[in-house]
Amino acid sequence: MGSLSIWHWLLVIVVVMLLFGRGKISELMGDVAKGVKSFKKGLAEEDTPTKPLDHKVPEEPTKAG
Repeated sequence: MGSLSIWHWLLVIVVVMLLFGRGKISELMGDVAKGVKSFKKGLAEEDTPTKPLDHKVPEEPTKAG
């Protein structure tokens, strides 16, 4: 009862192909690739330093009198 043999894996692949079809599997893989690419792009944007905002210190009101 160890690991599955090559025949078991071939049977699983055939069943998956019959259930989903070639077009659906390639479509799913394309969606996964787009997700990974988007994730990597998000990480790259996070690493780039952003330009610091110019914060002006408010001046203290002068006492008239």
